[in-house]
Order: sequence, then C-alpha cells, then structure tokens
Amino acid sequence: MTSWAGRSAAEIAAAVREKRVTPREVVAEHLARIERLDGRIGAFRKVRAGAALAEADEVAARADLAGLPLAGVPVAVKDNLAVRGESCRNGSAATPDTPAAEDHVTVARLRAAGAVVVGLTNVPELCVFGTTEGPYGIARNPWDPSRTPGGSSGGSAAAVAAGLVPLALGNDGMGSLRIPAANCGLVTLKPGHAVVPAGIGHGDWFGMAENGPLATTVEDLRLMLRVLADAEFERPEGRSPLRIAVALRSPLAGVPVSRPYTNAVRQAAGALARSGHRVRRAEPPYPLSLGVTALRHWTAGTAMDAEGLDPARLARRTRVHAAVGRRFTRAVRDGDARDRLRARLTPFFTEHDVLLTPALARRSPQAGPWHERGWLRNILANSAYSPFTPPWNLTGWPAMSVPVGTLPSGAPCAVQLVGRPDTESLLLGVAEELAELIPWRRTAGG
Repeated sequence: MTSWAGRSAAEIAAAVREKRVTPREVVAEHLARIERLDGRIGAFRKVRAGAALAEADEVAARADLAGLPLAGVPVAVKDNLAVRGESCRNGSAATPDTPAAEDHVTVARLRAAGAVVVGLTNVPELCVFGTTEGPYGIARNPWDPSRTPGGSSGGSAAAVAAGLVPLALGNDGMGSLRIPAANCGLVTLKPGHAVVPAGIGHGDWFGMAENGPLATTVEDLRLMLRVLADAEFERPEGRSPLRIAVALRSPLAGVPVSRPYTNAVRQAAGALARSGHRVRRAEPPYPLSLGVTALRHWTAGTAMDAEGLDPARLARRTRVHAAVGRRFTRAVRDGDARDRLRARLTPFFTEHDVLLTPALARRSPQAGPWHERGWLRNILANSAYSPFTPPWNLTGWPAMSVPVGTLPSGAPCAVQLVGRPDTESLLLGVAEELAELIPWRRTAGG
C-alpha cells in the first residue's frame, strides 16, 4: 500500500489528477499523521479534520480535477491569514475568536488550485518574534524537539518538516519564512515586493512583509509559488555562469557567526564554483546603522498591528515591543531609511547576480515559554541567531533559504540566496542546482 504522507506535493497532485488516489485518502493519511505526531511538535493551533475531509470530497467532484496544479494536496496556513469559517488568532488571546467570512486571497488561490486546508499553524503573538510559542502552545523543531523551529512561521515550517503536510503558507516581515525554513531543513522563498499578494496585518509592516511557500523540494516550492503569484517561474533554458558573491560577515555589527553556518556557505560556494559559476568573496556595504533601522521598522510594524487590541491581553514582550515602535511609526512610514539602504546596496547587485550568505548565525534557541520572558531577553536571543534576514525585507528584494549540510546535533543547516528585484526564477534555479549538488533529506525521520 502506498503511503502519501511524506510524499511531495507534485507527486500527490499527479496521482490525484490521474485518479490513482482520491483526495480523501490523501487528506485522511495526513490527518492521521497529525494526530499521531503533533502532540509533541505543536505545529497546529487548529486542525480542520472534518472540514478538510469534506473539502477533499469537493475537490474530487470538480469537473476540472485533471487540470488542477495542487489537486488534493493538503496544505497548512499560518494563523495570521484568513481562512473562511475559521478564526484568525495571530497567536494572541487579544484577537477576536470570530470566523472569517472570506479566504485571504492567497488561501483562495490555493483552494482554487485544488489544495485542501487541513489546519492553521501556530505563531508567536502578532508574528513578532523568531521563536513560536504563546497561549496556543509551544512549537518544536521536528529535527530536534528541544529547539524552537524558529518564527514567526514556525508552526508552518514544523508541519512541513514533520511530513504533516507537504506544503504550508507563511509570510516574512523580518525573516519569518527563512528563519524557520533554515531551522527545519526546508526550502522557502520570500518573494520580492508585490510578486505575491500581501494583505498581512495592518499595512504589511510598511510593505516589508510578503506571503510565500514552505516546501521540502524546489519543485514543490516553484509549484506553490506559481499558484500564489498567478505567474510562471520557469527554470531558464540553458545556463550561463552567474556572478555569485559570498559573504560571511553578519550585517549587524558585533554578531558572531558560528562555524557550521560559515562552513555551509563555503560548501555551497565550492559546489557552485565547480559547477562553472564565477564565485568570489564580496561583502555587501551594510551601513553601521542597519541594526537601528531594522529595530525601528520591526517595532513600528508591531505597534500598527497592536492597535485596537486590549493591552491587558497581550504578552508583556509584545506590549513593550509595540510601545517602543509607536515612537518610530511616523519616521518609518516615510520610507527614507529604506530608500537609502536600497541606494547603498544596488551597486553591489549590478556587479553580482546572486548573494550567498549564511541563513542564520547560530542554531535556534531552546523551545520554551519565550512569551513569558522579558522583552530584552527576546530581542537579544532573536538578534544573536538571525541577523542575515532583515536587510532584504527592508529593501523588498527576493531572498531564499536553502538547506546545506547539518549542525553537530544532526539538525539541518542552511544558506541564504539573495537577488535583485524580479530574480525569483534565477534564485529558484540556483536552489535547484544546490539540491542536485548537495542533496538534502526531505523530512524529519523520512
């Protein structure tokens, strides 16, 4: 008997289209795996078991089944995006428990493509931090349950890494796709600005936050991205050598980078050089003020999302974060700091096609009740392990996390790929090359 849990989305969709398996059978297998494993992983806030099976039957009855790109594929949705008939709690006890009347546009596109939403995944409150815990539980990394999967799309990443779903929807305002993907051995892409519809919170964190996919293979990532963006991202025919810059220095002054992550970059750089690309060391001209700029935008985005919520029902770390951010909202809104950063970094990307960096500076913190700990402790823990992601939200340029190698614990390690605007297809092509040159395991225990 074929097991569909742990198979790729492309494999599942092809089998459903060819009627080798029904959507109900696929969804039921994944629901059984969720029931068996999620008690120790904590990926989901809400599992839609009955509703998902009913939706699977609706997919099976569609007249266009044979043409659906995600026919019968179970997906998980980050709990800051609306799913029709379900509340959107955003990781907080302060948000209303009111069912959404309509799907978010990205969820609607997934369903139109034949996907079945099996549940909503855990996030830190208001999706602020790079760890995932709160009133709905503590999410854990399936590769190392003592560690957080990262955040804020931590539940989504944990669900895919554990084989609970082949695909998940998340978003990224300061690294919230790339951080958990790096921790959990997944491939993800934060699209450039306006490639995928956003509509995240109150103003998309001033246009920095983007929706995107989490997957175990580049093929699946490309498939889901095509649906989310309603656009093609084909691998270019033929291949000319790319100019790849390799940077190991942290963008944030004073943050050291641990050896496993620098080794992963060197391994990827060596493989790409042997494949014919022009690879050289080159550090982007990050300004010394980058850390302050990132903090102002990070806190100001939270201040906007906290408006109208009862402060007494917010965790203390969230209240402090929002209070700090209210001082900066006016300055952040004018966009001058982001314009200056883009102007400073643009010449670097006229000389290089792709930037290759570590995805993280060190392994993720221990899983635990970070929402009960102080604001400064959370800030220091986040900044110490994930300094490489924020610049590319500030610029609005595409960036990926790609698994390469392992940590001493056996958990995955990862690198980051960054490109200038409109280079999503190019980055996907490089990620595919890396997957061929340095294969990675698809799921924890699988």
